[in-house]
Amino acid sequence: MRFTSIASGSSGNSSYIGTDHTHVLVDVGVTMKAVNQGLHALDLELSDVQAIFLTHEHIDHIRAVGTISRKYQIPIYGTLGTLREVMLNRTLGDFATDLLQPILPDAVTTVGDLSVIPFSIDHDAADPVGYRIEAGEKRVAVATDMGHYDDYIVSHLENLDAMVVEANHDVRMLSTGPYPMSLKRRILSDHGHLSNESSGHLIDRILNPHVKHVFLGHLSKENNLPELALKTVQQEIDGSDSDYRAGDFDISVAQRDRISDIIEL
Repeated sequence: MRFTSIASGSSGNSSYIGTDHTHVLVDVGVTMKAVNQGLHALDLELSDVQAIFLTHEHIDHIRAVGTISRKYQIPIYGTLGTLREVMLNRTLGDFATDLLQPILPDAVTTVGDLSVIPFSIDHDAADPVGYRIEAGEKRVAVATDMGHYDDYIVSHLENLDAMVVEANHDVRMLSTGPYPMSLKRRILSDHGHLSNESSGHLIDRILNPHVKHVFLGHLSKENNLPELALKTVQQEIDGSDSDYRAGDFDISVAQRDRISDIIEL
């Protein structure tokens, strides 16, 4: 099993998960060219991808879905709320409705030898989800765009081998930055984004002896810094009462505009 982030940040997001036989993407919020460049680093083409899973309908997660679906006829999976909003977004252009595959949170979808389990998250979108993806005994997850987390979300992120977890903003940078107050309140709300501190708390709860790599994802360009996100998350883990320390695991910031490390599981 291979896992990586093709791009991650407030400007665009896409992750790859695959085996020798099956290749899927979670979100395509960057250009088709950027997705292709990431796949080429994996010795793959978009024609090798069997499915695209959407977390929600915001443009930084669906930017290339229309272009890719029209050219490659790849099935697009998402909740009914997400797919409805995608269809209403005329900037994406027309694409065949028979490519749209509705899914339900907590219901397993099988693509090749991958089992994909969506789980509900709280974000200001129609019906957003994160994803847990399993192949045999290997498990990874993409969990971003969450205003908060709870025991339900934690239960879907347990016993992972690798993950992308949101570390969107530094609270002080956001509070003193140029965003209008309404946007600041949205980001800080339970339907906004996880801060660096909250990301550290969540990661600390789901660390386990199997973890090989943690990507910090969806960093804000205006309200965060990669080194600050990494340092804050590490401090939250090291300051907790758990048995784990940040140095016990590989933790890195997912690259904003290029593919990150390719994790082999």
